[in-house]
Amino acid sequence: MKKMKKKKKKNNNNIVVVVAVVVVVVVVVVVVVVVVVVVVVVIVVVVVVVVVVVVVIVVVVVVVVIVVVVVVIVVVVVEVVVELVIVIVI
Repeated sequence: MKKMKKKKKKNNNNIVVVVAVVVVVVVVVVVVVVVVVVVVVVIVVVVVVVVVVVVVIVVVVVVVVIVVVVVVIVVVVVEVVVELVIVIVI
């Protein structure tokens, strides 16, 4: 009888160990999933920030190019008008 009780106790201990191992494994899996989700979110945020920065740079470059083209056109028109005025006056 005593031997049976000891075996039963060992079985209970084994069940406790199995439950503890399962709990530890579940906790580790949850922690790994949370870390992976956080890393993915950080990567997505970094990609979005990089895309926004690139879009802003492209917009600034386009605006600068438009301003330069407008300034060049205005300078050419003013030059032509000044030459016409000089020709008309002379």
